Amino acid sequence: MPISPNQGSTGGGTLVTITGANLSGTTDVTFGTKPATNVTNVSPTQVTAVSPSGTGSVGVTVTTAGGTSNPIPFFYVGAPFKSTLQPTSGALAGGNTVTLNGVGLATATGVAFGANTATPTVLSDTQLTVTVPAGAAAGPVGVTVTTAGGTHNGLSYTYVDVPTVTAVTPTSGPTSGGTGVTITGTNLGTTESVTFDGNPAPFSVVNSTTVSAVTPPGAAGAVDVVVTNPAGSVTATDAFTYVAAPGI
Repeated sequence: MPISPNQGSTGGGTLVTITGANLSGTTDVTFGTKPATNVTNVSPTQVTAVSPSGTGSVGVTVTTAGGTSNPIPFFYVGAPFKSTLQPTSGALAGGNTVTLNGVGLATATGVAFGANTATPTVLSDTQLTVTVPAGAAAGPVGVTVTTAGGTHNGLSYTYVDVPTVTAVTPTSGPTSGGTGVTITGTNLGTTESVTFDGNPAPFSVVNSTTVSAVTPPGAAGAVDVVVTNPAGSVTATDAFTYVAAPGI
C-alpha cells in the first residue's frame, strides 16, 4: 500500500494519497499515534488525507470496518535553512548558476527569485545549485527555497542591467597615467572592472550612476573606455585621449 508523497513538513499539512485495496468506508488515517485530517475516500483503492504535525519516521495506517492496515512509512522533514548564496547578483536576463548553502536542502523542489521559480540541482543536504531565471526588472529580489519540510526565505539576489556610459571627465591626460577620472552613466553600482584601451584601471563605485577611476599608463591617442558589470560591458569609444609629454 504506497503513500505519495512519503515525506512532508514537521508542521503537518501535507496532502497525501494512499493507494491499496478495500479502502471503501475508511474511517481513520493515522500517522504514528496522531490522526490525519480531511480524510477522503476517492475510490475503493484510493484515500487522501492531510498529515498532522510530527517528527522523524512514523507508520501510516488506514482503518475501515474490516480492520486496520499494516503501517507504511512516512518521513517528517524539517524546514530548510539557507546560510549563503553565491554569487549574489547577475544579469537581468538570468541564465547564470548560483550555489546555495544551508541545511535541510535534500528535498528541495524549487528556488524562487522574486516571483519566478527555477528547479534546483540538489548536491547534498547542505548544498544545491540553480540556474537563475530571468528577472522582471533590475534590482534586489528575495530568494525562497521550497522543500518537503516547507519554505524558507531571507536571502537576496540582485538583478543587474547592462551599464551605460554618458560621460568620461576629464577627457584627456598624460600617457604616464594617474589621471583621476569620473565616469557617469547608469547601472554602475555593480561595476566589476574599468579598462582604458584594454588596460585595467583602479576604480571605486560611488553610486549607481558614478564610478571613479585612475587611468593606467597608455600610448598617445584616443582610446576606448570599457565598463563591465555582471550583466555585460559597455564601450565608450575614444572617450579618453592620452597626451604625450612635450619634448625639447
